[in-house]
Amino acid sequence: MVVDTYFTIEEKSQGLYKEKGSKFISIAFPVSDTDEIREIIDDIKKEYFDARHHCYAYILGHDKSIFRMNDDGEPSFTGGKPIYGQLLSKDLTNVLVVVIRYFGGVKLGVGGLTQAYKQAALDALENARIIEKTIDKIYGVSFEYIQMNDVMRVMKENDLKQMNHRFDNNCYLEFKVRKSYSQAMVDRLDLIPGIRVDFLRLD
Repeated sequence: MVVDTYFTIEEKSQGLYKEKGSKFISIAFPVSDTDEIREIIDDIKKEYFDARHHCYAYILGHDKSIFRMNDDGEPSFTGGKPIYGQLLSKDLTNVLVVVIRYFGGVKLGVGGLTQAYKQAALDALENARIIEKTIDKIYGVSFEYIQMNDVMRVMKENDLKQMNHRFDNNCYLEFKVRKSYSQAMVDRLDLIPGIRVDFLRLD
């Protein structure tokens, strides 16, 4: 069976955890790439410039292969790792969680810090709307104008999302299809003589 879905969050959400005077403000963001993540973290540090720490973790990719944890000056593995652990426990990807700490004057110790960052991250994720998305493939189709009706019939009958049309003597379009259905669509198009179907990327 082809696995072609993943879980992420629909929109930004927030949480809060307090312990011995310290306040941990957590914010979860749906994200798509590391450039977007860098911008968000920069904005967070500007907005909460007076906070002691800005710890974070993120996971990217359908296979969760891109991830990072950052303790931002807290003892090693007390900030980023428990945040990352909550992302894993919720089976999420394409999500960034930042936890902003305002120090309350009382040290929490390694165990206390780990628990605080864990609970703050959990609160933000519990307040988020978790959604399931499909992993889609995008293909390019090249064909002659005379084959237009045959190609468009396949697009319409299978309700395929089309992009980047170019219709002249040498026509081109791109379409998106759910990964588990992709080979069937390619096979269907291959039945039309003379057209070319190229895989472009995952979405």
